Amino acid sequence: MVKPIMKDVFFLQQKSEPATKADEQVVQDLLDTLKANEAGCVGMAANMIGVKKRIIVVNVGFMNIPMINPMIVKKSGAYETEEGCLSLVGVRKTTRYREIEVEFWDASWKKQRQKYSGWIAQIIQHECDHLDGIII
Repeated sequence: MVKPIMKDVFFLQQKSEPATKADEQVVQDLLDTLKANEAGCVGMAANMIGVKKRIIVVNVGFMNIPMINPMIVKKSGAYETEEGCLSLVGVRKTTRYREIEVEFWDASWKKQRQKYSGWIAQIIQHECDHLDGIII
């Protein structure tokens, strides 16, 4: 189900809790909401639809993939950039990393460990910041 985008900064600054199999509907709601906002959005965290769970969805070009309880375990190649967010107005400066390695559970609850670089790595970092209550 497509959900409204959370814009309450106080809510967005709160850390998210680990997701469980009981949160499968949240995964689908995130996928639906990202699809509905694809013209101006390439990733989304559960708190952006009002749910404080560690779930993100990321557009990887040809599809949107969910990541449950993602954790960035390696990062390299720091650089400065500017980002926007559906939950905020305008753009802000931030530091990101060109290459990251992420551990997460996929939608079938299989543990994954993947390397990402460039634009997709930047999106994942932005969404993982949301889970930790970090707003650009």
